[in-house]
Amino acid sequence: MILLETAATQLVAAALVGITVLVLLITKFKLHPFLSLIIGSMLVGGIAGLPLKGITTSFTTGVGSTVAGVGVLIALGAIIGRLLADSGGADQLVDTIVNKATPAQIPWAMALVGALIGLPMFFEIGLVLLIPVIILVTRRSGQPLMRVGIPALAGLSAMHALVPPHPGPLAAVGLLKAELGVTLALGVLIAIPTIAVAGPIFSKFAARWVPVGAPELFVSANGDESGHSGIAPRQPSFGITLTTVLLPVVLMMGKALVDIFLTAGTPTRDVLDFIGEPLVALLITTLVAIFTLGTGSGMTRQQISDTVGNSLPPIAGILLIVGAGGGFKQVLVDTGIGTMLADWISGSPVSPLLMAWLVAVMIRLATGSATVATITAAGILAPVAAAMDPTHAALLVLAIGAGSVFFSHVNDAGFWLVKEYFGVSVAENIKTWSLMETVLSVTALVGVLLVSLVV
Repeated sequence: MILLETAATQLVAAALVGITVLVLLITKFKLHPFLSLIIGSMLVGGIAGLPLKGITTSFTTGVGSTVAGVGVLIALGAIIGRLLADSGGADQLVDTIVNKATPAQIPWAMALVGALIGLPMFFEIGLVLLIPVIILVTRRSGQPLMRVGIPALAGLSAMHALVPPHPGPLAAVGLLKAELGVTLALGVLIAIPTIAVAGPIFSKFAARWVPVGAPELFVSANGDESGHSGIAPRQPSFGITLTTVLLPVVLMMGKALVDIFLTAGTPTRDVLDFIGEPLVALLITTLVAIFTLGTGSGMTRQQISDTVGNSLPPIAGILLIVGAGGGFKQVLVDTGIGTMLADWISGSPVSPLLMAWLVAVMIRLATGSATVATITAAGILAPVAAAMDPTHAALLVLAIGAGSVFFSHVNDAGFWLVKEYFGVSVAENIKTWSLMETVLSVTALVGVLLVSLVV
């Protein structure tokens, strides 16, 4: 690591200028976060005093290590999510859960649907899948749109913010050197009450503030309703679909458990440690999904091949942002800025978990991107995590994830997607979607802080 004896003021100036330029490029000049992160990294390195060659070396090293550790996992997650959609497995999960719910249980059922759909899928893909379901369930049940939609969106957003293998939490796990299994287990634990508060409970208020019904979407010319998204001739069963969705979670959590309860070096622990590695767990799940969701639903080999191929181009932008975020992090580390900030935070009376949340909140409000907020905050907090045990490093990841979804507003693409699909005004969307994200963020932070008191 390159550590330069540069004055603290110069390092502070480098960090402030770099992050400010990063934010302005994304928000005011609408430059893609990938390019903005590169420029921000160059500025940080230059102002902090790194030699020109050292700046590029530092950045490319960070990009390489991040993509190597996270890129393949994101790609495998995208394949599983696309197989779930094209096979009709997502529809099967939704239909089974919603059809068994009473009117009073509908908001809770939709929260569960959002969480299950959100577990293997990226936010944007999950949102596109959920919107027809939300609108159709609203129309069939006769309940207010927000009573049905807010719980589903809360389930989806909580998974996106707190639970790997979503890009933000996954990248933060790598940047902060946290244990993936521990982060996954604690993320699910904290997500459950968070979804309950931000979803079914908050939706009661959202439905009063914005009492609207389902918009006229997903209705064909002859009046039929259709939310089916699959291309397979038949849907896989509910049990098979749910088992496939939960398989990587079980494998990765299994690794965390055997590391606690079994002696190192035993054959059983070695095997479970291997299959619980994120790469192996997601690879196994991908191969299983090809058979359970692909072949099992009647898809041809060509259709399965097309589904796998079509799942990869949409994640190119995500991979580039994540990689550039890793490069930005490495520049912060190599200039000594990260160590300086870590010393300041460690000496502060404020909890590092709360500081991590605040840093992510500020970047989220400025850029509108949960992924950029997570990666940038994780890069800044990386030296802090180095002094933590695995459990508290995992909680640091979750605190950053909680902050990354705080108050979605007009600079967030998700804000406009929800507004347009729901057919509400900007003010109405702020009263519902934006406040739901804020409640979710604060509730998750409270959960992180409470867990930190007992572990």
